[in-house]
Amino acid sequence: MDATLAQFRTGVIKPVECIKEGWALIKDQYWLFLGISLVGILIGGVVPIVLLGPMMVGIFLCLFQRMRNQPVEFGLLFKGFDQFVPGLVVTVLKMIPVLIILVPYYIFLIAMMATTMPRGGMEDPEQARTFVMSLFGFEIVFFLVIMVVSLTVEIFFMFAYPLVADRKLSALDAVKLSFRAGKANLGGVLGLMLLNMLFGMLGVLCCIIGVYFYLPIAFASQAVAFRRVFPETSQPLPGPPPPPASWA
Repeated sequence: MDATLAQFRTGVIKPVECIKEGWALIKDQYWLFLGISLVGILIGGVVPIVLLGPMMVGIFLCLFQRMRNQPVEFGLLFKGFDQFVPGLVVTVLKMIPVLIILVPYYIFLIAMMATTMPRGGMEDPEQARTFVMSLFGFEIVFFLVIMVVSLTVEIFFMFAYPLVADRKLSALDAVKLSFRAGKANLGGVLGLMLLNMLFGMLGVLCCIIGVYFYLPIAFASQAVAFRRVFPETSQPLPGPPPPPASWA
């Protein structure tokens, strides 16, 4: 990895500003970016391990194209397949920590049910109540663990797909650099993720489909955060962050 690509800014991610700039970036072409985001996620979700990576790379290619004030066409989304292998490997590496949690979970769940489930069914109310409460408590603990693990993974992988799209890095270089940049900008990255999660939850409350309408803004805010941390390669590094762009 080139030394100049290993540099990044710190302390420049302001969550509210990133969301505002993300909206300003796409608002003139909102419906186009909504279509790009939805199609990218839908195709990526068909076979997540195989297709999600290229689709995520394609989404960020479209956003970076918009940042450069260059025309964005829907077909640009599928240019993510030009970086198919790096996108695929990033996805696989990103899923490993979650799988490490899921496999022991299912083993423990099966063992728990085999050893604590009341014999003869649920005829004894007290045994049934104890079993259900134990199972419920286990599920709550697992949910909290998987949430923490997933959030941690998202923090350290936040810049991986954009680095593949923008810098054409290999998957391993992109993940390593994303890990370093995410760690160095932990507060800003976490704040942006939590704020996007909050707006996403509000979207769910708005007839559920509201979350899909917020999706392109969430992606755009991540692209803005990425560009703040990793300016165009022609720009000097390190240094103070550039003034917020109007994306007019």
